[in-house]
Amino acid sequence: MLNTEISARKNDAISRGVGMTTQIYADRAENAEIWDVEGRRYIDFAGGIAVLNTGHRHPRVIEAVKAQLDRFTHTCHQVVPYENYVALAERLNRLTPGHFPKKTIFATTGAEAVENAIKIARCATGRSAVIAFTGGFHGRTFMGMALTGKVVPYKVGFGPMMGDVFHVPFPVDLHGISVETALDVLDKLFKADVDPKRVAAIIVEPVQGEGGFYDVPRALMKALREICDSHGILLIADEVQTGFARTGKLFAMEHHDVLADLTTMAKSLAGGFPLSAVTGRAEIMDAPGPGGLGGTYAGNPLAIAAAHAVLDVIEEEKLVERANQLGGRLKQRLEGLRADIPHIMDIRGPGFMNAVEFGVAGTGKPNADFTNAVRVKALEKGLILLTCGVYSNVIRFLAPITIQDEVFNEALDIIEASIRETAAEA
Repeated sequence: MLNTEISARKNDAISRGVGMTTQIYADRAENAEIWDVEGRRYIDFAGGIAVLNTGHRHPRVIEAVKAQLDRFTHTCHQVVPYENYVALAERLNRLTPGHFPKKTIFATTGAEAVENAIKIARCATGRSAVIAFTGGFHGRTFMGMALTGKVVPYKVGFGPMMGDVFHVPFPVDLHGISVETALDVLDKLFKADVDPKRVAAIIVEPVQGEGGFYDVPRALMKALREICDSHGILLIADEVQTGFARTGKLFAMEHHDVLADLTTMAKSLAGGFPLSAVTGRAEIMDAPGPGGLGGTYAGNPLAIAAAHAVLDVIEEEKLVERANQLGGRLKQRLEGLRADIPHIMDIRGPGFMNAVEFGVAGTGKPNADFTNAVRVKALEKGLILLTCGVYSNVIRFLAPITIQDEVFNEALDIIEASIRETAAEA
């Protein structure tokens, strides 16, 4: 079986709206490596888009899921509940930042977690408006699209978005947007467009994912908390991509000295099994009445079992510490290229949530063509990379934190070679 043969079938069978970064079809995977149907090996620096912090098929995760398979696979927790759902909620209540009473709900996808966080915030405050940031990504449902701060490809052709959603520029010094600018726009928003007493929540990714792996400046996060407290607004931390050791902390909000009222999470929570969650202040989480939250597959028993194993692996294998080590090595290798590669505009990211941004040499303008050329060259050499950013000029690195040292070193060599060859051709 050939990749090209399956790709031709895909074109006839699957909507073109499902975009695909590569045309390699997976046959098997282990930790940080994937083998396609033709037997070729790839190093995976995409991680299913931040889903595989504990790697493909971690033995502990597989063991936990197999054990659950032998008991039951589905009852719907709202009909016949199960103890490991309760136990995982208890763990997340303890582990998320903040020493105050918390409660948790489970869903299936990151978009669902965001939708539920907005529902909870609106119910708890009796308000409807929500503020998000340009460049942010919060899902492909209608509320998720409305909150997302990027039109192409997420909003194109889908008609009017959900109402009462407002956007503020996300501060990126590299692109001339300061914290002061963002806060000034927010102040003008309150004066011209929406009464702050009508705002239920402000939602922010502690590190933007699709937007380009930009950290929220500490000054902005502090100011957002003060603004929320002043006007009775809830602060929602979208940790769908940043959670579970990726940033060198279990949760990225631990890098800040302020606390969110609600936290959304998904992706690496269950090591490749579909599971998401919202954890927040108990009195806020209890605002909706019974039946207002939930879902048929929400908190699937197999995914819940996997999540317990993931949390065990993060603790026992010290993945928080390893994320900082790997990220430091990756950034050091990239920094070593700066003198020779004038296209490198920035190298950034906490822990192992790292990115390199490329521009036109000599002008600093975003260079999406250069960025994609690096990605393509790396793929030809056997390394899967992802691009991101409002200008599509950022390569983000999302390898499993469990990646073996020898595989990681091999990947670093491919990254350097791909960047150098692209620069030479440019």
